[in-house]
Amino acid sequence: MLETQALSKRFVLHLRDGISIPVLDAVNFSVASGECVALVGPSGAGKTTLLRNLYGNYRADSGRILVRHDGAMIDIASAAPRQIVAVRAGTLGYVSQFLRVVPRVPALDIVAEAARGMTQDHARETARHLLLRLNIPARLHALPPATFSGGEQQRINLARGFIGRHPILLLDEPTASLDAANAEIVITMIAEAKAAGVAIVGIFHDANVRDRVADRVFQVLPLQDAA
Repeated sequence: MLETQALSKRFVLHLRDGISIPVLDAVNFSVASGECVALVGPSGAGKTTLLRNLYGNYRADSGRILVRHDGAMIDIASAAPRQIVAVRAGTLGYVSQFLRVVPRVPALDIVAEAARGMTQDHARETARHLLLRLNIPARLHALPPATFSGGEQQRINLARGFIGRHPILLLDEPTASLDAANAEIVITMIAEAKAAGVAIVGIFHDANVRDRVADRVFQVLPLQDAA
């Protein structure tokens, strides 16, 4: 479903005389339908950078990022912006650590708008079900999440990610702000997504969560800085 070939990424600090900092170098890995690959490595090694490259938020400096979309393999590393948007809409979901949404929009609408292939009523009903499953009480559904706790905001982010039912799902520390009970719910949701054939790439700093959801791990090793 997704494969990288010799993927490399570096950051250039233009305000520091153009210093170049390599982060990823010749990364090769893949994930199949129904499989969860966990990215592991020390803090700062480039795990989140890799996820953002896969999603097209960062442009790769070299290599390929092949995503199966509408029966063809699309190279995210070289695709036009409109094509990346189309891949995200139809194939590639992403759950970041932080909720970034339009202010003053109710939580229910924030989740429902991320649904694919549903009528408005079906999307809102599915969003309501997901929010309740993730222990967001009904009294909060009509409120904007700006004043919610960090854990509540993360659960809204998760509801947005899972309601899309994308064939590929990228997860950046999906249980980082959750207590044990809510983390257990997310573990079950990941297992259900895998059973439905979703290919998942994730960062899971909680070793217990990682061991329960990942079929295998991929090591992301830090690179030495280079000018």
